[in-house]
Amino acid sequence: MKLLATISSLAGKYFALLVMLMAIVAYFVPAPFLPLGAYISMLLGVVMFGMGLTLSASDFKLVLTRPLAVLVGVIAQFTVMPLTALAIAYLLKLPPELAAGLVLLGSVPGGTASNVMVYLAKGNVPLSITMTSVSTLLAPIMTPLLLLLFAGQWMPVDAKSMFVMIIQVIIVPIVLGIVVRKFAPTIVRKSIAIVPLISVAAIIIIVGAVVSKNQETIATAGLLVFFAVFLHNTAGLIIGYYVGKLCKLSVSDQRALAIEVGMQNSGLGVALASAHLGPLAALPSTFGAVWHNISGPIIATIWSKKKVE
Repeated sequence: MKLLATISSLAGKYFALLVMLMAIVAYFVPAPFLPLGAYISMLLGVVMFGMGLTLSASDFKLVLTRPLAVLVGVIAQFTVMPLTALAIAYLLKLPPELAAGLVLLGSVPGGTASNVMVYLAKGNVPLSITMTSVSTLLAPIMTPLLLLLFAGQWMPVDAKSMFVMIIQVIIVPIVLGIVVRKFAPTIVRKSIAIVPLISVAAIIIIVGAVVSKNQETIATAGLLVFFAVFLHNTAGLIIGYYVGKLCKLSVSDQRALAIEVGMQNSGLGVALASAHLGPLAALPSTFGAVWHNISGPIIATIWSKKKVE
């Protein structure tokens, strides 16, 4: 178990590198990864189950004790990111499927990796965890609604089917994880150290599946998609920070908001796009899975060296 825990720690530390390596291998040798596309939803469910294992009632207490910070963060999450994605799609004149995919990336909740980045950045970790949890629980309503409003102009959006899928692959696994933690705390406590390894493995397999399926498109439009994702993530980080500043939140809160708003649950974006919008629409979320885990550590490292006032 100790060896697995060590491997798990290393996998979490070098997550971005592992994702990039998988993307490169799947691009040049796509055949072995093509069948994995059928398992994207299941793999995301595994990641969300792991998230549920780490949650407890205390993770939601800030909703009652500091509702303003949580409210500001969640509203920013579901306004800044989809609207920014919409603006970038128009600015870069993205093809319909890629435009819808970018809006989807902007409409999913915050990613779980953001909590680690906030910790490294000396931000408000409880606020980060609460924002991730609340935005994730709101996802079945907010994500299909936002996609219907902003991406329906490019592609048909089946909001009802998307709602059902988010319940199945996000909410149910999280609830199961919480229940297992509640009734088997000893087992969870002994095995929790290997959860990051399982989550990392699941996400890199998802990336491999999507990259292999879109090899030709990446060759022709890869730089354009990456630039769109780069602009989207950068805008989220900057606007998230200054929204917190405008609302007179503390510096640690501002850092938490910036990272929470800027880092999306790209795994959910890939799963939803693959199932409802088509493989091409999954590319922005796939690139997001790589870039968010590069930009996050970069900004966390910069902030970790700056004093929190």
